This record gives sequence, structure tokens and C-alpha cells, in this order.
Amino acid sequence: MRQKNRTIKQLENQLQRRIKGQKTLEYSLSLPYQVAMKFSFWRFPHIVLTIFCLLGLTAASGPESNIQDIELKIGIVQRFGDQPTAKLQLEPIKGDRLKLKFQAGNKQQTLFTKNPVKLETVMQALPQSAVEEVVVLGTYRTFETAEDSAKKWRSQGMEVEIAQPERWQVWAKRDVYSTPLLRRLLLQNIQASTQEKVYLDTKIVKQVPRVSWVIDGNRYSPNNLEISTDKNLIRVNKSEKPENARLYAGRMNLQPNAYGTYTLVNQVPLETYLRGVVPYEIGTDVPKVALEAQAILARTYALRNLRRFAADNYQLCADTHCQVYYGLKGAAAKTDQAIASTRGKVLTYKNELVDALYSSTTGGVTASFSDVWNGDDRPYLRPVLDAPTKFWDLSKQSLADEKNFQKFINTQQGFNESKWDMFRWHKETPLKDIIKDLQKFLQVKNSPYAKFKTIQAMAVVKRSQSGRILELAIKTDRNTFTLHKDEVRSAFAAPISTLFYIEPLNKGKPELWGYAFIGGGLGHGVGLSQTGAQNLAKLGWSSPKILQFYYPGTQIQILKKETRL
Repeated sequence: MRQKNRTIKQLENQLQRRIKGQKTLEYSLSLPYQVAMKFSFWRFPHIVLTIFCLLGLTAASGPESNIQDIELKIGIVQRFGDQPTAKLQLEPIKGDRLKLKFQAGNKQQTLFTKNPVKLETVMQALPQSAVEEVVVLGTYRTFETAEDSAKKWRSQGMEVEIAQPERWQVWAKRDVYSTPLLRRLLLQNIQASTQEKVYLDTKIVKQVPRVSWVIDGNRYSPNNLEISTDKNLIRVNKSEKPENARLYAGRMNLQPNAYGTYTLVNQVPLETYLRGVVPYEIGTDVPKVALEAQAILARTYALRNLRRFAADNYQLCADTHCQVYYGLKGAAAKTDQAIASTRGKVLTYKNELVDALYSSTTGGVTASFSDVWNGDDRPYLRPVLDAPTKFWDLSKQSLADEKNFQKFINTQQGFNESKWDMFRWHKETPLKDIIKDLQKFLQVKNSPYAKFKTIQAMAVVKRSQSGRILELAIKTDRNTFTLHKDEVRSAFAAPISTLFYIEPLNKGKPELWGYAFIGGGLGHGVGLSQTGAQNLAKLGWSSPKILQFYYPGTQIQILKKETRL
């Protein structure tokens, strides 16, 4: 490891002239009335000089009623143009008009229209082929694991960035390692000094997608497009069906991303953004205090995760890799009220925003952060029996023990989630499907184990205190290797969490037919269970009590300048 650090340092010393000014990325969050919050991207936590107000919602008057709101940048269509015939329709609401701003040559042009605008991508041939390549330092299922990997590379002197071309990846920073020679020198140095599975991802590009649209018979095709309306409401439709249109507040930017395509970014105030998150994350027909708990968590999660898409020049996505955000179409009075009644409230631990992870269903026990991802544990994310009464003592009946675990999984009653469909599940999968899924997973990771033909045996080798699989060994016709933590959920289609055990199945024949996956929960299981929170709310628990149950030792606070991200 020392040799690797030394060689990389030598290489980077040669590059100092090229990378001047690149070590710190600063971003500015735009607030109304010119109030801004600046922070250094790679140096969290920093003191956040920001306060809130509630935009677009009715709220009770009080001492916080005049606080201002943060504007977020959400990638609602992340890779527009990855399909050659991609289409996207933007339209104003009735009585309004679209305002389109873009650069035309050396001049800025602005167009207005009351009609829908259909953005289309066409493939444009380049005058000569271009080479696009990055040094890929790792491929991961989740941002959390990718971020831990990036942290380790930085500690060894590397400048890196996190990207998501499909799965999450850690790249050698493109504007630092900016020539073919530098990238190959870096790759050779890493490969000579470590066993890390790094590689050069090289593409020969002969054509690129270009976005165009027609207004009044004229076709336009800029690389960047700003879209707004007088009423700050825009409908976006990715399909040909009008009923699939989603209504978004704020403004839009269509901008290039790191993958040769485009991202449609919604610039929206945080409190308005929550109106498009809470209904889709937990629903609307749930108890009030469960909605309040979800609103506080969604607000905390957004502020804690603004760094996720720095490589693409926005902050959060709109799917389950961040939080589901579908705009205002699903907003309801109950969820609006929960957002308004908790405005500005965040969950903290020692005056720092918590890592506000949550999932659909824990399966009866929450997980530690390190049960699922690599990285330091959070003191407030630890195994908690997801039940209103303590009928199973995790300290005495550890779920790291296989016998205890199987007894636990086969226990049905007494949990917050006992009546939920995904609380317990049993799935049988033929060996051929298991092999196909595993090969695909290993190929995406560029793993040398991907060339196997058949699986001879599988076994859980190690579990965490919460029962999550930490190591799953797989014996194939070529070799034996181990999957770790959340890789297990990526490698097979059957398990929907890592809280399961396996049984070999023969189906009356001498050879192995496949495996039964027997488990519980849906998702990673870290932090709050959305299903469990609803049950506790029905039992009369308050939202602070629910949050402190799932995140022990935390406090709810109004976000203030002393609060650290």
C-alpha cells in the first residue's frame, strides 16, 4: 500500500500544473432574496448558514414562519438521449406559457409559447470518431458503498469522483487525468502495486445525441436549455399518453451530463420538493404522525445527500437511488399538512444531520449501517427489534447465529410488520436462473469470476448481529468466491433483502435443481421501517417517539446555522 501511495504521489506531482484549482469544488445553493449557502463539496460536515420557509403550503403562524427555503437541483430525467428516439414533452398549465432560454451562437435567445414543446433526440455523426474513456476504480450497487471506496482512494492521494452511468462507479477524476497517457500511467501504477480490479473504460464514439424541438416551424438544437413559466408549474411527460404527465413546480434545465447524454433538472424549493416525495414514499392513507416522521426524514435525507451527483452538476435523483420524487400530481391535503406542521424540522445526532436512511420493511429487525455497506457505523443506526414489545432479546439471542436466525425468520407474530405482505417471503429459483443472474452481476463488475459455467454449492458464511448476510460463499466449476453484504441482493433476483437463508432443492432428482430463498423485509432495512412506523402510529406513538425508536439517541431540531450537514 505504501508503494502504491508513493507512485501515485509521484505521478500527481508531475500533474500539478494541470490540476491547479481542482482540489476543492464549491457549490452554491440558490435561495430566494439572494440568500446563499456555499460549501466545499468534499469537506462535509460544514456549518450550514441557512434557514427555511414553506413555499406553496399553508402553515400555522409562529416564530419560524418567516424562514427562507433552499432551492434544490433534482435530476428528474437522468439520461435523456441514451435511446436514439427518446422523446420528452414539456407543457405549461392552462393560461400559462413556456419560456425557453438558450444560447444561439454568441447571443442568448428567448422564446415564448403556450403550446407543448416536444424535445427529441437524434443521433448526429461526428466529423471524425472521438475517444471517450475513464479509469474505473470500482463498480457498486449503492452510492454509500461507492462513497466509502472514494474515501479510501482519496486517502491514498488520488483525486476521484462518483458517477452513475448505470450502476454507481468511482472514477479517476476526469479533469485531472485528462489525457490518454496520464490515464494509462495511472492504471499501470495501480495495477502494479495492488490487487484492485481497476480498468480503463474506452469507447469509440462516432455519433452523439442532439436534442432538438420545433416552434412556429423553426427547429432549434442547443446543448443547454432553461425552461420556466410565469406560474412556476411545468408538466413533463416521458410517454405518448397524456395521463402519464407529471406536474412539477419551479424551473427546469436540460443540460449535458457525464455520459454523453442529457439530464432534465428540476430546480425546486426544498419544502415544495417534499410535496412530491412524501406521498410517493409512504403514501397518503396513513396515520398523521407517520406522515410527519416521513416528512422530517425526507427533509433530513435531502440536505444530507446534496453531494450525490456532483459529477453531473445537480444534487439528487428522483428514484429509489435517492428518494422517489414525482412532482405535485400526487400531493394531498394530509401530506401537505404533515410537511407544513414539521417545516424546517430535521433529525440530528450531536447537532449533526443524521444519515436519514429508511426502507419499506425491515423484516422484524433494523440493520446497522455496516451490515449493508462499507464504511464507518453510525451510532444511531444499530439493530432494533421492530416490534412494540421486546419479546426477542437480540443481546441474548443473536441473529448472527444461524439457528437463532432461522427461528427468528420463521416467527410471524408480534412484529410491527406482521400483517404486511413483504414481512416474510419464500422464493424458489431454478439453478439456471441463479447462474444467469450471477454471471450478469459479475460481468457488470468486470469480475474475473464471471466465466464460470455452473454453481456447485452456495452457503452463508457470516451474518451480522441483525441477521443480515455479510458473506455468502459460492462454489463454481472454476473457483470459489465470496459475495459481501449488499452485493448478495444485486447478484440474485430472488432475495429482496439480505435478511434470508437458503436451502438447496432437488425436486425429487439426484442433481441440484435450485435454491429456496427464505427471508423477510424489503430493502436494506437500515433506519426507519415505513411499514413499522405506520403500526406504531396506530398504537398511539408520536412522531418524535417513532423517530427515536428507529434512531436511538437522536433529536428533532429546527435547522439552524449551527446544524452541521
